[in-house]
Amino acid sequence: MLHRIWLGFFLTAFAAALWQWLALGDSGVFQRMVESTFSMSKLTVELAIGLIGTLAFWLGMMKLAEASGLVDTLARALGPVFTRLMPEVPPRHPAIGSMTMNLSANLLGLDNAATPLGLKAMQDLQTLNPDKHTASNAQILFLVLNTSSVTLFPITVFLYRAQQGSNDPTAVFIPILIATSCSTLVGLLVTSWVQRINLLQRTLLLWFGAGISLLLAFVGYFATLSVDELQRQSALTGNLLLFSTIILFLLLAHRKQVNVYETFIEGAKQGFETAIMIIPYLLAMLVAIGVLRESGALEGFIWLLREGIGLFGLDTRFADALPTALMKPLSGSGARAMMLETMNTHGVDSFAAQVASIIQGSTETTFYVLAVYFGAVGIRHSRHALWCGLSADLAGIIAAILCGYWFFG
Repeated sequence: MLHRIWLGFFLTAFAAALWQWLALGDSGVFQRMVESTFSMSKLTVELAIGLIGTLAFWLGMMKLAEASGLVDTLARALGPVFTRLMPEVPPRHPAIGSMTMNLSANLLGLDNAATPLGLKAMQDLQTLNPDKHTASNAQILFLVLNTSSVTLFPITVFLYRAQQGSNDPTAVFIPILIATSCSTLVGLLVTSWVQRINLLQRTLLLWFGAGISLLLAFVGYFATLSVDELQRQSALTGNLLLFSTIILFLLLAHRKQVNVYETFIEGAKQGFETAIMIIPYLLAMLVAIGVLRESGALEGFIWLLREGIGLFGLDTRFADALPTALMKPLSGSGARAMMLETMNTHGVDSFAAQVASIIQGSTETTFYVLAVYFGAVGIRHSRHALWCGLSADLAGIIAAILCGYWFFG
């Protein structure tokens, strides 16, 4: 399926470029598309090089966590949940601990730590995969949970809104939490339906109830803080927990009489190898996304959608935020640029900019994550992973638009 979508990106881009040239007289469109292949190729290498250090460091830390027994402890504690969601994962398997740490990093908005931890979890799940070139059910569910994971601290969105002069940069905090929660819930429900997972088991309901209660408690507390205090406490909480985790790994490993230095180096070597391995997969996806963006196909789709909605007499103000929505599953940097463009064009506190900010904070770059995570373990057949991930994205986008009307419309 993924190879058909990849081919479709190029064919759609070519058709859109022909329209731009023949119908609209834009003779420079093909030059922009060719230039995007070079720029995206360069970006691929830059991203991979940037990942090398981060991957090496966190996979080194994960090696210490495994040697210290911490991963085994997490696996025992959360085994009842993951073994029901992923029956093929045995209790106390290292993948459970890796997935837990990845999802926790995503929850705190710690992207730099989440990616290497997610790759480690995918590698652990690959050891259980009977068909090394085809994604297993457990890998697909983990990918969907990863791409739709609830983010408690969307600090980047707050910072961009503050830089653009917003009167209340954190006004989108609650809407983002609602939208990203909807994204995660739909992703879990759709994947569970495809994989025939029974979510009404007593253990799962208890854990889900506890998680929702904790999330609501966090929302209730942070909603009472001022803008400056929210930014200060969220940054402090995330970074303090992150560095405390590093110290915990080191101390527990040392207590087990593990040579922390050599063990770290052993794990770091795996990070370097993983970063090199994902380059071809990342290159293929980024170049296809680049030519699609430069062809004008996305702008054409937005125009058709706006006109179609207008025919029914419905409000079309949200359409100005759709460039961010369409770009986010494809490219994080592209979606960020679209959000900033919406802020500059309509005003940072305009309805369109508010909706674009909610979308930016509540959805994920599904195609990028799929290319990186599956590429790291050599998976070629993604099965239903892409559609389940995109269903979560769609739910997050729809929820973001509805929250925009609810809070700001």
